Amino acid sequence: MDLPFDGAITRFFEKEAPDEIRRAIQRADKDDILSPSYPHSEEMKTKSYDKDLNSLQIELAKMQNAIGETGERILIIFEGRDAAGKGGTIKRFRENLNPRGARVVALSKPSDAEQTQWYFQRYIAHLPSAGHIVFFDRSWYNRGVVEKVFGFCTDEERERFFRQVLPLERALVDDGIKLFKFWLNVGRAEQLRRFMDREKDPLKQWKLSQIDIDGLKRWDDYSETIQETLSRTHSDVSPWTILKSDDKKRARLNAIRTVLHGIDYKGKDKRAIGKIDEEICGGPDLWDA
Repeated sequence: MDLPFDGAITRFFEKEAPDEIRRAIQRADKDDILSPSYPHSEEMKTKSYDKDLNSLQIELAKMQNAIGETGERILIIFEGRDAAGKGGTIKRFRENLNPRGARVVALSKPSDAEQTQWYFQRYIAHLPSAGHIVFFDRSWYNRGVVEKVFGFCTDEERERFFRQVLPLERALVDDGIKLFKFWLNVGRAEQLRRFMDREKDPLKQWKLSQIDIDGLKRWDDYSETIQETLSRTHSDVSPWTILKSDDKKRARLNAIRTVLHGIDYKGKDKRAIGKIDEEICGGPDLWDA
């Protein structure tokens, strides 16, 4: 079978990946955690994960039913490096929700017309209405990181973004929108392992893009821009929640717990929601390059 991008990811692994990253992938078993800074050595067991996820999805269904009555609006932003697990986490949020009231916004490259608009304009059109939950699979924070790394915006445009983004988010919160911002952080070895898995699996190849391939060589550039973006856009009104996502299962559960703990709704069962694992889910101090 032909590999997408002519096997570019495999070639990067074999010829360009740092030696310690290559060795970590080669010697690891399937369930091993590759990042030395991750606080757990193995992935969460599937049986425990499925049990916790079922309880949390019941709470999500209760929450959605409640906000349908109260008219609350919820906006959840997911950002992070490529292959950090954003899409999979959103999928677990939505699996048992009514899709008419819980939708995903994953915008493509801006059109010629959109490039002439106010930067935030095309995102504003997708904000939630009463009783709705909206998940942004990447968001206006593209300008803070991806556009900077690849030169898709000028330094002036990026500075304008930084001046405007916190006042905009404050306006959304002041208007009653419940805003959650998640940054999923994945280690370099785990990211490359996931890319290699996608390259070889015809059911996952659609997840790859040329940006993913080109970004493999720009790890340090990403790290620098991520750090700056997090430090400049974290506030009491719209804080970042960092999720260490080398274990996708734990990341998904703790993202859902964060949202459920952050919203009051009829019939809420705090015991069923459980405690947040603060070793992998918390403020920007958890982020590492």
